[in-house]
Amino acid sequence: MSMQDQAHTDTAYQAWNDRWRNEDGRADWLTPDPDVAAVVPVLRGRGAHSLLDLGCGVGRHACFLADAGFQVHAMDASAAGLDFATQQAEKRGLDIAFSDGLMTELPYEDASFDYVLSFNVIYHGDGGVVSRAVSEIHRVLKPGGLFHGTLLSKRNAHYGAGKQIAPNTFVIEGAAGDKDHPHFYCNAAELVKLFEDFELLSLFDREHERPGHYHWHLLAERS
Repeated sequence: MSMQDQAHTDTAYQAWNDRWRNEDGRADWLTPDPDVAAVVPVLRGRGAHSLLDLGCGVGRHACFLADAGFQVHAMDASAAGLDFATQQAEKRGLDIAFSDGLMTELPYEDASFDYVLSFNVIYHGDGGVVSRAVSEIHRVLKPGGLFHGTLLSKRNAHYGAGKQIAPNTFVIEGAAGDKDHPHFYCNAAELVKLFEDFELLSLFDREHERPGHYHWHLLAERS
């Protein structure tokens, strides 16, 4: 893979766009993650007001947080996801500011948000993509604001599977879903380095849905 190709590895939204066009594809992405529900009292205790759901998909977390009384912005690169999320917000009478865009170029001013949420999103790319996404998250957070997100662990069963296209980045060619797009994996030390401009408040490695599907979950405060 050429350097030019490596600079454009944040392509997994294309697979998600196809998946979210139909009801079956959306079915597993309609219920808020328990970790997001659990952070609501923390946000209220901090007086958080303005929130960003980065990579909002079909809107499960954006709608949940807006319904909890927060001012929510939400963005995704999938038109199908945004269309469904917008419809859901309208049905529930929720005022959410939706935008399209990439995680490496957030269309928001510096220090815009008290909280940025990004579940199952920023690891879709190589290390450069992930670093740029983290830098953008830092930029749009207010000092003392919280980032809440997930990254792929090197304990994940897919780590090392397929073709390595960049350090810690693999593509399983011909695989179903988004696995034929680049995925970045890290261990704890590498994650801490990625978030060196944040104070890590919590970090744990959790299995998702099926055995061996490990993801880091982190809550970090912007320095």
